[in-house]
Amino acid sequence: MRVSYSGSTGVSNPASHERLGDSLKFLYNMYYVYLLLSKKDKGFYIGYSSDLQGRFVQHQSGLVRSTRHRRPWRLIYYEAYLNKKNAEERERKLKQFGSAYAGLLKRLKLK
Repeated sequence: MRVSYSGSTGVSNPASHERLGDSLKFLYNMYYVYLLLSKKDKGFYIGYSSDLQGRFVQHQSGLVRSTRHRRPWRLIYYEAYLNKKNAEERERKLKQFGSAYAGLLKRLKLK
């Protein structure tokens, strides 16, 4: 991303580049809660990761013991969080299979 600052001198301001970079760091430090659908048994799997794409590849490749026997998977939903604590809490709530889980499935029109 190229950002320039046009002040009265019309010269790019390197300090503004630095500030913008700092303010966008959150885009790279996100945590994701995701819902997978097994194409084999039509069941769901809930997880969280800071690398959604990499984790999905692990699930598809059979590198995750708890999901390898239910491959192939389809990523059907994910949520992004700014910190790990909130993502872990949301995953825990969904895995309790209570109202949070039922609400998500209803919102997604899956049940």
